[in-house]
Amino acid sequence: MPIFEALESNRWRPSPLAAGPFGGLQGGAVASLLTAEVEALAGPRNWGTAISSTAWFLRPTPMADLRTELRVVSEGGRVNVIDNTLWPVGEEAPCATARVTLSRERAIEVNGVVEAGSTRADPAQYPERKVNLVTGKKWFMDAMEARFGDGIAWFRMHDSIIEGAGPLSSILGPADWTHGIARPVQNVVADPNPNLTVQLFRRPRGNWLGVRAEARWMPASGIGAGGGTLVDVEGEIGRVSMSVVLVPFPKPAAAAS
Repeated sequence: MPIFEALESNRWRPSPLAAGPFGGLQGGAVASLLTAEVEALAGPRNWGTAISSTAWFLRPTPMADLRTELRVVSEGGRVNVIDNTLWPVGEEAPCATARVTLSRERAIEVNGVVEAGSTRADPAQYPERKVNLVTGKKWFMDAMEARFGDGIAWFRMHDSIIEGAGPLSSILGPADWTHGIARPVQNVVADPNPNLTVQLFRRPRGNWLGVRAEARWMPASGIGAGGGTLVDVEGEIGRVSMSVVLVPFPKPAAAAS
C-alpha cells in the first residue's frame, strides 16, 4: 500500500508511515510526495526523467488530508522544470514546495569518459539498524530497511510513495537522513533541515540506496550543512545536500512542588 493514498486529483491522505519523530510528517516523505506526483506525469507529458529535485519545508506538515498544485515553469525542450506545492486541505498557507527538473535522455559519444565510481556492493552483509519511536508508533523509518557499513548508510524502501512514482522520489526519503547520519556530535541540539536537494546523473540500479554522508556545523551562528555522495550497488549515482538549522532541545518542565 502506498505511503500516501490518492483521494482524488491532487488530494492525498498520508498513512502513519509518513510521520516524523516530532509530530506531523517527515520532510523526506513530503519531498517524496511532491516529486512523485511530477514523476507520475512525466511519461504522459513527455517531460523525460527526473534528474533533480529541490524541496523547501516552509512549516510543519500535519498528519491531515493534503492538496497539491503543479505549475509548469518550463516545458517543451529537452529540459523541463515543474513546481509542486502542498497545503493541508482547507488552509491557505503552504507547508512545502518542490522544483523538479526533468530531462529527456539522449546518448552522446564522448571518448575518454567512464562511469563514475563504478564498484560492486552487497548491503545485506551489514547489520540492520532499527530506529523506533519512544511512543511505539509507526513512522517514516518503518517504511524502509537501514544497514550501515564501511562508511555508507544503506536504505531500501519497502513501501511506495504513491502509485506510479519514479526512481527519484524513492531516493529523497532516505537522502533526507544525510545530515543526521554524519552529525559531528549526538544528542546535543536538534538539527532540522529547511531544504533538501537531490541530483542524479544516472538512474539507480536495484532497490538499495547508499549515502556516504558528511555534515558541518557552526554553533556560533546556529547553522550548518549536510551533504553526501549517493550510490547504488554498482557505484555512484548522484549527490544530496541540505542546509541545517541548529535548535536547542526544549528544557524539561520543572517538577510540580
